[in-house]
Amino acid sequence: MEKEAIREKVREGYGRVARENRSCCGAGSSCCGSSASIQSIGEMIGYSKDEMNQVPEGANLGLGCGNPVALAGLKEGQTVLDLGSGAGFDCFLAARVVGESGRVIGVDMTPEMVAKARENAQKGGYGNVEFRLGEIENLPVENASVDLILSNCVINLSPEKPKVFAESFRVLKPGGKLSVSDVVLLNPLPPLLAQSAAAYLGCVAGASLKGDYLEMLGSAGFADVKVAGEDPFYLGDLNADPIVKAIIEEAKLTPDQVAEIGPSIVSIKVVATKAG
Repeated sequence: MEKEAIREKVREGYGRVARENRSCCGAGSSCCGSSASIQSIGEMIGYSKDEMNQVPEGANLGLGCGNPVALAGLKEGQTVLDLGSGAGFDCFLAARVVGESGRVIGVDMTPEMVAKARENAQKGGYGNVEFRLGEIENLPVENASVDLILSNCVINLSPEKPKVFAESFRVLKPGGKLSVSDVVLLNPLPPLLAQSAAAYLGCVAGASLKGDYLEMLGSAGFADVKVAGEDPFYLGDLNADPIVKAIIEEAKLTPDQVAEIGPSIVSIKVVATKAG
């Protein structure tokens, strides 16, 4: 698919998620229509019950593949940027840590998600959080204005990841930090799966090889790039996840192929810094 076609497909899919309040991307059996609850998805990928109960209802859509806030080492007074902020879940968690003297900015390219996040911020009384409509490849954020960047299972959806990392480097202050959870591949996907529209929405087809992903961070100028954790990103149960069924049917995967491909898809937690 062409870059703009990919963006439109992702925008359309996540707009539907915002309207319907259900997950479409995440670890385990967390895709659209899954029998797994959003609460259980959150626990699987590293959020505590306390964290999930802190945010306004509707902010947690079960879309992540990790907990980048836990890795970030946030401090009071910092300015935080969330790439692909969705309904605001990670932004609201970060806002409690940075406090009233801090600031959290969420950027998302889906109008429905931005509207939902703003509504959640108003419901929760988050005066130190704002949400901006924009693409993570062209961030509506000033140069060297952010202390820390978060992102949760979003960069894999971008067809221009080097631009995402270059933009992240641009907006970070010297000494600033990047903390992301994302989906990567240990082995290339079969061509049919790599071109699957359903697999893009399922956070699989857009994923890069792990080595390439880390190399892109280095090429953007980041230092101290470290993988802080790695977990399986299981394709799921054909009978439980409709989007997984769509991926398998669209790519015409056999059960043996599903079993072979599954372990090659992993969720990683990555931290990196912009040298001071």
